[in-house]
Amino acid sequence: TLQWETLGRQFVEYEQVAPFLIPEEQQRRLLDFLPFFLKAWEESAGVTVFPNIQLLASEVSKLLTKEIKRNLNGKPAEEARLALEQLLQQKGEAEDGRLLLKSVYLFSQTDVRTMWNIIGSGLPAALMQCLYLFFTFPLKKTSEDGDTSEDDTQEMLVKIMLNMYREEQAVEELLADDKLQSLIIATASLWDQCSHSWKVPTGHVLRTISKAQTKNSIVYLQAVDCIKIAVQNLFKLADTLLACEVCEAASIVLCFVKDSYPISSALLTEFENNDGYKLLLKILLRCQGLQQNEGDPYLDEILDMLTCLTTCGKTELKVSGNIVHPQLSHFDFEQTRSSGMTVKNLQAFQVLQSIFQKTNDQHLCGSILAAIRTIWAWDTMNFFLLEWTLQPISQFTDIIHCKPHAVQVQFFRLVESIVLELSYVPHEILKKVQCLIKDNIVPFCTLTALRCLLSMTKKDMLFSDIFRDSGLLGLLLALLRKQAKILRKSAGTHLPGLEEGIEKELNAVMLKMVAALTAGSVRNTVVLKDYGMVPYIKIFLDDECYRSATLSILEQLSVINYEEYMSIIIGALCSSTQGELDLKLDLLKSLLRILESPRSHSAFRTCSGFNGLLSLLSDMEGALQDPPSGLWSEVGQDCILELVFYTLQGITAALHLDPVNSNFFQKNGLFEKMAEDLGSLGCFWTQGKLQIARSLEKTRTFAEFLDAAFCSSEPFPMWLKHCIWILNFLDHMVKGTLHLESYFKKTKPEIREVSRDDQEGPQAEEQHPFAFKRPENKLPASAYRLWGNAEEKWEMKDCSIVHPGAVCVMVRLLPKLYKEEHSQLSQEIQCALVDHIQSLVKSEKSRQVMCGSGLLRTIITSCQDAFCNEKHPLHLPLTRVFEKIASQAIEPDVLR
Repeated sequence: TLQWETLGRQFVEYEQVAPFLIPEEQQRRLLDFLPFFLKAWEESAGVTVFPNIQLLASEVSKLLTKEIKRNLNGKPAEEARLALEQLLQQKGEAEDGRLLLKSVYLFSQTDVRTMWNIIGSGLPAALMQCLYLFFTFPLKKTSEDGDTSEDDTQEMLVKIMLNMYREEQAVEELLADDKLQSLIIATASLWDQCSHSWKVPTGHVLRTISKAQTKNSIVYLQAVDCIKIAVQNLFKLADTLLACEVCEAASIVLCFVKDSYPISSALLTEFENNDGYKLLLKILLRCQGLQQNEGDPYLDEILDMLTCLTTCGKTELKVSGNIVHPQLSHFDFEQTRSSGMTVKNLQAFQVLQSIFQKTNDQHLCGSILAAIRTIWAWDTMNFFLLEWTLQPISQFTDIIHCKPHAVQVQFFRLVESIVLELSYVPHEILKKVQCLIKDNIVPFCTLTALRCLLSMTKKDMLFSDIFRDSGLLGLLLALLRKQAKILRKSAGTHLPGLEEGIEKELNAVMLKMVAALTAGSVRNTVVLKDYGMVPYIKIFLDDECYRSATLSILEQLSVINYEEYMSIIIGALCSSTQGELDLKLDLLKSLLRILESPRSHSAFRTCSGFNGLLSLLSDMEGALQDPPSGLWSEVGQDCILELVFYTLQGITAALHLDPVNSNFFQKNGLFEKMAEDLGSLGCFWTQGKLQIARSLEKTRTFAEFLDAAFCSSEPFPMWLKHCIWILNFLDHMVKGTLHLESYFKKTKPEIREVSRDDQEGPQAEEQHPFAFKRPENKLPASAYRLWGNAEEKWEMKDCSIVHPGAVCVMVRLLPKLYKEEHSQLSQEIQCALVDHIQSLVKSEKSRQVMCGSGLLRTIITSCQDAFCNEKHPLHLPLTRVFEKIASQAIEPDVLR
């Protein structure tokens, strides 16, 4: 502060004596003062406490202006340029010019009032003359290479100009001579001959001036034909100069055209009258094949400015077009009104359109599409204004197959946005897209187009009708019929090139499209059936790539014919090979979705659905052996357990609230068949008799067993874990809840993806009700969710039995819960299971349900050793179960 106070007093003294000094003495005293001022500035980190800074800035700026003019006066251009360089770069004793420049540089960064004082000194015009000389007359390379002082001088000069020329007042000061016009024209004619180191700074300065144009500056530039001459010169450069160089020069001229329009249309009119758009088209087409980032950002700048020019026009476009119906229910053209940013300049847009039509360059085409999307975003009406006049999207559709793949993807996203963002159905464009799919000139383009239509179809059911009436559904069915015949012919063999790469993806998307068109549309499903497509569609089931969409189509078919659907699914399940676990799982999941409808249960029964699902269990004989052997050693046992679960879930779903199916299953001994098949999986003991334990060290409940098996660090053999899971499934079947868990339905689509990709990470575990360490042989997350809270699930005091035959299955498996090497643990789980069965039949209602189920006969035949031996640990609980059921009723043959 003391230093600034001292400097303030010194400057006041200077002001008082200055009027009485000769000019040379005034200049010398001011120059002597500046080093102290600059030192104080540097030491105070730019924070000044100098009340007369505006006056000081004015005095210093005037002196710098005077020195510049003195060095330029009467000298030829090249000599003047050298003199300026010496003035501004001198160091040591003769550094007056550099001292003045640095001082003005600091003043220009203070406040607006100080800047106005600098502008009023005449410095803007003087520095413009400097810039013109530096840009137009390059020094010889020996003196222009690697000079740090020049770099420093250049930086200060440019920053001073940038700060000054942001002010309209400074731009007005430039109109007194011709240097602004001369510099603009020089950039358009001497770009290849100018000083290389001054190209970028000159561009920055001119762009700053462009943004600060005034009405007077526009009149000035128009009066001297500045834009006209610049365009003419650029035409010449466009033939000889590198494309990226021409872009850089042209972008400067275009800035003045674009930035001046809000004030006056004069420069735009001059640009248009002198073939300005033709020039831009020529320049942009020369940019084909530029390497990535070469020519940027100037190429992109030209495209951005050209995009802005599309809205520059005196009058709104008056167009009328017919809205073709049907349209989406929420589309209302009357509410699509202008926001002011509408297209008024079709000439400018035609340049963009012509570039896309004439080039296949990925960057150019992608930029044009991005520009169109920007124009639509400015005002929804722009889509209609353009499509009802120049028809860009409609015309682009005819040639899009010629463009690079990335451009094709971008184009069809743009088409998709018409529906998804503008909520408009462009019928004419969609017809052309359909023709493109039919011609299939470039498979990738066809694939991308189909994905676009698929996205639209999923948005609204209206497209199911539109694409049926347009013939797209019939076209897709015909193409799929052809592909199905090829698949059937090549079954078991590999034909070169068949079903590979893009063609396979195309088939998959066609199936998804048909699935989307038939979803919720009985009429479209009838069309599919009338085309005789059902036998061909089911051919696609074998390939996992096609399966999801194929199942969706078949599930929609069930709406009109449950029997046909059941016949296909059950047939596919029965004919699947031992190793096709994924196919079986996907078929079972589809079956479960259909069995949610009670009307499907009869068709399931008549199509041998129960026998079909039980045959899946029979085919898995030995699959859960530990260690696994044969083909099963290549399959994860978690997948096998998942298949067991879905099979039992399917049976439960078919029995749910269906007395006819329940009676059929019971009367035909299918519960006994289920017990036999489950017992042969490999995790249950097959030797037969229940063993007698001398004493049991532990007596845990079945719920505690589950916790111990999966939630604690206590080691459990794998065979026992598998057995517990199967008993867990059966317990849910007993209660009729195996297929009704809401959490399972919500996660159904993701389950297979998780198990196939082995992505059972933290997210899956978070959904589990218990925080426990998962066993090594992982099951899908959905399976762990089944048993939930042990207290709620296993200790129900008054449990309702829905399927009593499943209790008999548990009793039949009871003797098989045994391994000699784990005899103590085996008998403990047997006791726990019997106790659990006993808890199931506690209530009178449960005992009534169990009458006639065959449970008494099952206890006698399957557990005779324990039932008849009072010393056996299971004798008492089995006897209690027997007595409770027998108290309600007892069959004569059981009594015998």
